[in-house]
Amino acid sequence: MLGLIADFLEHLELERNFSHHTLRAYRGDLARFASFLSEYLEREPKALRPGDVEPVAVRAFLAAMTRDGLARRTRGRALSAVRSLFRFACRRGRLEANPAAGVRAPKQEQILPRHLRPGEVERLIESPSGQGASSGSALANRDRALLEVLYATGLRVGELVGLSWRDVDLSARVLRVLGKGGKERMVPFGRAAADALRTWLEDWEALRRDDASGDEPVFINYRGGRLSDRSVRRIIDHHAAAAGVPPGVHPHTLRHTFATHLLEEGADLRAIQEFLGHASLTTTQRYTHVEIERLLRVYRESHPRAKIR
Repeated sequence: MLGLIADFLEHLELERNFSHHTLRAYRGDLARFASFLSEYLEREPKALRPGDVEPVAVRAFLAAMTRDGLARRTRGRALSAVRSLFRFACRRGRLEANPAAGVRAPKQEQILPRHLRPGEVERLIESPSGQGASSGSALANRDRALLEVLYATGLRVGELVGLSWRDVDLSARVLRVLGKGGKERMVPFGRAAADALRTWLEDWEALRRDDASGDEPVFINYRGGRLSDRSVRRIIDHHAAAAGVPPGVHPHTLRHTFATHLLEEGADLRAIQEFLGHASLTTTQRYTHVEIERLLRVYRESHPRAKIR
């Protein structure tokens, strides 16, 4: 079992080109599953074999996570990882049937994506330009460009930090993005983001670090190295607090905001799907719930007979 897990993770990394974040999640879920099996089957981890696992063991795994108080989303993700593991084993001829195939996933709660209102977005984006002594500094210009690009394009944080200058066409105002599964897409951006990137590029030249590989990351730290996902989250936390934006803003909040504002202004759902890099339109359709909520609120507040009982 441990060998199968190792081979599967290597397959996801080298052949499927999964992101580090996704690999970390799969690794944690499958380690949890192996630990559970060891206790459930009363065997040492090294003695576990894929053929020993039956559907009842997978159901027991889900039940154990429920008892441990894990969220439905976490349980569903773990089941998905286990299904994918055994599907991989079947394809490689190491297992005849997938014991997790018929196990039902926990019903997921419908959580509407959090997004910012236009005024909140403006305050957040302008925060780096209005912080006293830091105003106009190199890192302030970097932060302004970072926020402008996130809101203008709806990129995932991993896609943002993976950008290099060769991926940016400032004159055409378009980015080449390598998304999930190594899928490439072109994403346009507006004049405000282009101006912020040009301003940052002047400071970037002074901060850049010579790299033998010739890589030129767009967003770098004060030492000249590529920004990490965690660094971007810290930057957004800092500016959200400075702008007086309600807590809980993260990179994905700007992605949700990008999609919601496009939908509110009449953008086609399939176009938004392409911008976001969603493999399925179903994923994009959750934004229609946000729009419906907005329309209901406008009706209830505006129609003369909406409040008559």
